[in-house]
Amino acid sequence: MVAVPVLVGLFGAFIGSFLNVVIFRVPQKLSVVSPPSACPRCGVRIKPWQNVPVLSWLLLRGSCASCQAPISARYPLVEGGTALFFGVVTWWWVASGTAAPLAALGADSADVASSLLLLLAFLYLAAITVVLTLIDLDHQILPNSIVLPSYLVSAVLLAESAALTGSYPALLGAAIGGAALFALYFLLALISPRGMGMGDVKLAGVLGLYLGYLGWGALIVGGFGAFLIGGVFGIALIVLRKAGRKSGIPFGPWMLLAAWLGIFFGESLWAAYLSLFGLAS
Repeated sequence: MVAVPVLVGLFGAFIGSFLNVVIFRVPQKLSVVSPPSACPRCGVRIKPWQNVPVLSWLLLRGSCASCQAPISARYPLVEGGTALFFGVVTWWWVASGTAAPLAALGADSADVASSLLLLLAFLYLAAITVVLTLIDLDHQILPNSIVLPSYLVSAVLLAESAALTGSYPALLGAAIGGAALFALYFLLALISPRGMGMGDVKLAGVLGLYLGYLGWGALIVGGFGAFLIGGVFGIALIVLRKAGRKSGIPFGPWMLLAAWLGIFFGESLWAAYLSLFGLAS
């Protein structure tokens, strides 16, 4: 099972190559499948051997093979970052015991399928995390074309995983988590439209599905952690005079970061918090 995160990470590098296309084209409302990738300066199409994640950029020394125009280092960073992200998510999946049916002799096929679907669901979340973070930082938008389909994809994967093993409490938690975070952010958007965009509201519902599926600890830590992290970052910018009190600061990246903290550590952090007050069972 130790090799699994490495193999999934390598797969993630190729996914990262596609994510670069999505990050560049979606804000411009362009197709992500046509036309094929080409140099933005000379227009020459990129050949398959020139599109190997990270490696091609290094071999080409960060420049176009045809016109020698510089290629941003962001491309291999997204590819390498996605590979690392996929590897970490898979490692969490293995370490948490969710992958146990794959290593067990005679494991029930439903358990195996459920485990794989759950991994696929969180890898999907990792992929859209990369895309939405960079688009929000670049353009301060969370595109509907990415966020809205995520409701369907995430709900189907989580529901199928839960149904195969009868984990209906987790499925109920996902429904409650998605509705609760959506409602909370929607209320905040009504109170302060300039401080909370509808893109954040829609993303909150998606993140709530995943956090609620894992448990109350994940939901509380991941859901409210965004305000703590975003608030600290905003105060730091003001203190450093990099922003004013009315400056627009993308909130999506902090929502996504907090969600992953909730996914990885939420249950243990919440249990530790409860134990401080003698409330842990």
